[in-house]
Amino acid sequence: MYQGIIHKMSSEYLNPIQYQFLVGDHRISMNQLINKKISLKWNGKVECICGRISNKFYRQQFCYQCYWNAPEASPSIFKPELCTADLGVEERDLEWEKAFQLKPHYVYLSNSSGLKVGITRKNNELTRWIDQGAVQGIVVAEVPNRRLSGLIEVELKKVISDRTNWRKMLSGDPSFIDLDEKKSEYLENVPNEFSQFLLSDNKVVEINYPVLVYPKKIASINFKKTNPIEGKLLGIKGQYLIFDNDRVFNVRSHQGYCVEFSY
Repeated sequence: MYQGIIHKMSSEYLNPIQYQFLVGDHRISMNQLINKKISLKWNGKVECICGRISNKFYRQQFCYQCYWNAPEASPSIFKPELCTADLGVEERDLEWEKAFQLKPHYVYLSNSSGLKVGITRKNNELTRWIDQGAVQGIVVAEVPNRRLSGLIEVELKKVISDRTNWRKMLSGDPSFIDLDEKKSEYLENVPNEFSQFLLSDNKVVEINYPVLVYPKKIASINFKKTNPIEGKLLGIKGQYLIFDNDRVFNVRSHQGYCVEFSY
């Protein structure tokens, strides 16, 4: 039995993806547990990023104070085009924002539940694609800061979705997309002022997940409705555990929950 706070699963780009479930300081290799029974029991407590422990979050994974004051919950986290650190303008904590925003970023296309556009820090693209359950990914542009990646994404969002349909993603692998062709097609929508950041590299990354059986009629489960959560683990995709009886558990949305993990 392992006890501690749930963190986002870590992953390694192999064929298939290798996952580790992080509970406190424990790292549990999950691929070896596929087709075996596992159990997650919540003790009723959650921990915010500030270390405050209570019985619920205010919004997302934040307490009230952090949601309204912490830089990790600022509007630009969800809308990168609103970032201002490169302009020397503070949102909530300029030093934190400089460290977070003033790094090279990629704009990419991926295929998770279909074609989508997104952004991520340079050298984080594999983790980003895996976390969203993408089976293909290609880098479109490299920029020196987060705001510029957001501005390019805004232009591409006019013609491409920036969302993953998680139910469709968990229903099976999506149809193959020629991302090289799509990249060429949609780069015409990027304004000339950003053309210097576009990349000519057309390498497409393919990703395979450890899934025995995809659910047919998906039932999302969480601790507020079911505790403990237990059953046979049939696969892992994105940040979801796929259980028997068509049940899926979103690990990322349960970050900060205090649990007991056993198998």
